[in-house]
Amino acid sequence: MYLSQIEVESSNPRTKHDLVHLGAIHGWAEHCFPVEIAQGVRLRHLWRLDRTQGHTYLLLLSPDKPDLRILSRYGVPETAQTANYDEMLNTIQAGQIRCFRLTANAVKRRSQTGQAVAYTNQTDLQRWLLYRAVDHGFEITTNAHSDFDLRAEVQRQPLRRGDRMVPLSLTTYEGQLRIIDAELFKQTLVKGIGREKAFGCGLLTVEPTLETQD
Repeated sequence: MYLSQIEVESSNPRTKHDLVHLGAIHGWAEHCFPVEIAQGVRLRHLWRLDRTQGHTYLLLLSPDKPDLRILSRYGVPETAQTANYDEMLNTIQAGQIRCFRLTANAVKRRSQTGQAVAYTNQTDLQRWLLYRAVDHGFEITTNAHSDFDLRAEVQRQPLRRGDRMVPLSLTTYEGQLRIIDAELFKQTLVKGIGREKAFGCGLLTVEPTLETQD
């Protein structure tokens, strides 16, 4: 597995014109693997947009290395980079506490219509992830100021559905987690969490270990 990153050249007119919705960004990410396209192979590529201090970064997780020339199409020159993700996966152990970031489509289904309705308040957003954590090999830790060390921020981004644009709710979670099942957690890092993975949701990333508890 490989984790790649590039800073998006957001002020470039071509970027603004071409990447007007999440499906277009998905297309950019998918075209970074021309060999797969030529062979008619469809592999799972998770991606996410991170916005930090006025800069936007595309993160891309893939079984194979992307073509950095294609990845750089909408990127700031010389910012594309790729790292061997398996090396990080091999460091995962039960009991580790790590800082994490996740962008997910946190929604509920209406029982009568099946319509997806996005959560908006912090309590519901926290519950959405807390209920899924154990099934994905981790738990959210607590801190001295709150029941859980978890923050959630919701954004609505345009997505083309057929001939019309509809908003897709993206929730970015940040906090600390404790790994409780190392193998299951590795699968979570590789396969993602929740729905709408093709459109920038599901990719969970972690920072280096803070401490290990026996």
